[in-house]
Amino acid sequence: MRKFVVTLLACLLCLTATSAAAAQQKPLKIYISVDMEGITGVVTGDQLGPGSFEYERFREFMTAEARAAVEAAFEAGATEIVVSDSHGNGQNLLLEKLPQHITVVRAWPRPLMMMQGIDETFAGAIFIGYHASTSNPRGVRAHTISSARFTEVKLNGKVMSEASINAAIAGHFNVPVLMISGDDAAVEEATAQIGDLEGAVVKWNYGFHSARTLMPEAARALIREKVKKAIGRIGSFKPYKLAAPVTLDLRFKNYRPPEILSYLPGVERTDSHSIRFVGKDIVEISKFLEFITQYESTLEP
Repeated sequence: MRKFVVTLLACLLCLTATSAAAAQQKPLKIYISVDMEGITGVVTGDQLGPGSFEYERFREFMTAEARAAVEAAFEAGATEIVVSDSHGNGQNLLLEKLPQHITVVRAWPRPLMMMQGIDETFAGAIFIGYHASTSNPRGVRAHTISSARFTEVKLNGKVMSEASINAAIAGHFNVPVLMISGDDAAVEEATAQIGDLEGAVVKWNYGFHSARTLMPEAARALIREKVKKAIGRIGSFKPYKLAAPVTLDLRFKNYRPPEILSYLPGVERTDSHSIRFVGKDIVEISKFLEFITQYESTLEP
């Protein structure tokens, strides 16, 4: 009898250990979208594009902040991570300086824009280096999708930022946004639009081209802290969803784009600078926006 009890206890312990191991191995996929205007120290175009005198240094900082988020996510229990290089030409992150057990989305065009690759298998999304919207009077390099073309982007009558548009794309797949980093205006705006988020403020805006900023190592430490905190309470976040169909109201800086776009079936010109397009869901809206920003009649090959 004693031998039977000992054997039974051993089996129960083995089953418990197996269950614990299985629980530890449960997939926890995290999607990280990385922009550049909200990276520590970025204040002008001098940091933001190839050929600018500080770009090479600041793509190092961008890569380091992405790496901080990735490492913190793995430490917090993530089992798989996809990183989207979502700034400029989409070829900013230095791949050799990122952990080698992730995958990275690069370059354009992409049907889901800054969220390409996300789907319903992800547990949460994280936004690194984000900025405020073009409708916000505050924020370093504040714009929405295209600083050169758009003055307002609305979805279902609400003014949107890149953060809220991307949150809606994630929400379409039932994925909540967990955390955002950027300047104070970006974090405040995202929280107001999306809801509960962990926010890492790495600089405080004085204007479109000026800010008070943390130092790079301090910013990376803050990002790590907020990512871990966010994943530690991942069950408390709700996906940000837009009711379908989704109405896009887009206002341009110039006259001709809305004029020409109104020739397309389904596109209405609502005033001299604006158009309206109704998509069956946010994915269709995303594809339409990507078409507007990427199409050129001279595209080759």
